[in-house]
Amino acid sequence: MDAVRAPVRLKATAGAVELLRRLGGIHGALMMHQSGGCCDGSAPMCYPDGEFIVGDRDVLLGVLDLRLGVGEMSPTRPEGADAVPVWISGSQFEAWKHTQLVLDVAPGRGSGFSVESSEGIRFLSRARAFTPEENTSLASEDVVVGERWELGWRPAPSAEPQVVAEAVDACPVPGIHSES
Repeated sequence: MDAVRAPVRLKATAGAVELLRRLGGIHGALMMHQSGGCCDGSAPMCYPDGEFIVGDRDVLLGVLDLRLGVGEMSPTRPEGADAVPVWISGSQFEAWKHTQLVLDVAPGRGSGFSVESSEGIRFLSRARAFTPEENTSLASEDVVVGERWELGWRPAPSAEPQVVAEAVDACPVPGIHSES
């Protein structure tokens, strides 16, 4: 039996990428952190890069490449404002490591701390549970934590497309078929 290649831990919808591009034009380079709750619940929070302090044990889910469209891949790593690192706390990662996070958007007011809060659209997380084979493959991979990031470590470009047209393309719902 062939080995299952480890899937990416992060994908984003075209709508989320478009919002990140727009916000980047206003605020410059961005970063995201999947919050673990408190005042605004558990939500993906978007900040100008450097305005949220990533902890040594926070886990990098991936770096979104804003140069890409639906289904595209790049052989080069994104740099500067084209690169949006997406983090999650170490303890929350332990609870969610069996899922692929899909960054999406929906109408509504975002968190008061997240830069999209005045845009009339908010970021939200969707998730797809990894298969047992994917979980086995992921278990052998090192995760990148904040401490390694601070030392300059950066992941290679994604080995599969990061951007999907709609969330259902990454998180299929039984009985609902994507039109893309």
